[in-house]
Amino acid sequence: MPVAVACAIFLTATDRKRLKKVAWSHKSEYRQRVRAQIVLHAARGRSNARIARETGLHLDTVRRWRRRFAEQGLAGLQDRQRSGRPSSFTPLQAVEVKALACRLPAESGVPLSRWPCPELAREAVTRGIVTFLSASTVRRWLKADALKPWQHHSWIFITDPDFRPRAQRVLDLYARTFEGTAMGDDEYVISADEKTSVQARCRCHPTLAPGRARAMRVNHA
Repeated sequence: MPVAVACAIFLTATDRKRLKKVAWSHKSEYRQRVRAQIVLHAARGRSNARIARETGLHLDTVRRWRRRFAEQGLAGLQDRQRSGRPSSFTPLQAVEVKALACRLPAESGVPLSRWPCPELAREAVTRGIVTFLSASTVRRWLKADALKPWQHHSWIFITDPDFRPRAQRVLDLYARTFEGTAMGDDEYVISADEKTSVQARCRCHPTLAPGRARAMRVNHA
C-alpha cells in the first residue's frame, strides 16, 4: 500500500522568526503555539509520525496543519471563518429600534422621561417592528453606536437679573439665617413650592433627544 508523502516545508527568514515567536511565547494562544511548532518541526525535515510522537498530537492534526501551511503559508494557520447561527433580526429592524431610542418617550405617548432598554424592547414589539426582542439585544445594538438614552445631562441658563439676591435669601434660610440673624431652635423653615426633582413650573427650553455619543439634555430652569 503506497504511503502518502508529507508536504515539504521551506521557510523564509521572516516566516521562521514569526513562527518561533509564536511557538515559544507564553502569551500566545495554545492552538497557535501548537500549529507553529508543527511547522517548525516539519521545516527540519521530520516526518508527520515523528512530529506527532514528539508533540503528543494526533497524526491527522499534524497532517492538517502541515498541509495548510504548505498551501497557504502563515494565513493557513488561522481558523477558517465559520458561518455561525443566522441573525434573528434584520439590519432594518435594528436601525428602527435605534431611531426609536433617539426620540423622546413623550413623542411616542409613553409616560416616561427616559428610555430604559426593557421599555425600548417592549415598545418595539408594540409598534410591530419585531415580534420578540430582549433588553440585552437592545443594549447590544445601542452600544454599537454609543447610544445611552437612559442617561441625561442637565443644563441651565440664568437670565434673571435679580437671581443673586433671590438666591441669597434661600441660601440663608438653608443656613438657618434670616435677614442676617441666626434662627432660634424653635424656628423652622418650610418649603412647599416643589418636590424633589419635580419643579412646579414649565421649562424654558425643550428637552433635547439623545443621539450618537450624546446624552439627552434637560433644562432645569
